[in-house]
Amino acid sequence: MGKFNYSIAQTIFLILLRIVIGWHLLYEGLAKLLNPSWSSELYLMDSGGIFARFFQSLASNPDIVNIVDFLNIWGLILIGSALILGLLARPASIAGIVLLALYYLSHPPLLFHSYNMPAEGNYFIVDKNLVELVSLCIVYLFPTGFIAGLDRIIFRNKIDKN
Repeated sequence: MGKFNYSIAQTIFLILLRIVIGWHLLYEGLAKLLNPSWSSELYLMDSGGIFARFFQSLASNPDIVNIVDFLNIWGLILIGSALILGLLARPASIAGIVLLALYYLSHPPLLFHSYNMPAEGNYFIVDKNLVELVSLCIVYLFPTGFIAGLDRIIFRNKIDKN
């Protein structure tokens, strides 16, 4: 891990980035968990792009939809919680990157392609999923959980040796 040579401002904003992304993911997971009528089925059926058939095939089987719903909800909750707490923040970042990549590939923002699901804006190539995915790459590369988080407590001996 080595010593961290970030300025105070860099440290604060890197930690803030980790926590804000964590909050967003945690909140999305909790909102889905607490909404008994939420399901990924319509989102999957609305998929576009080159992977549309794969995502739509997931939606064609109710048992698979239940598994996708469970993994999506608890993935969001666990990844978000880990990022907020700085607990295994690097593996959580990787898991978040994978999850956001799936969202991005399911609904790629391409020209001349529209979705039934309402969008928050007008996008071409870059959307909020891609921005958050790239931000999680930064969180992974600058492991602030070792500065301010439970990773600092859990892995204290490993940090001190480097």
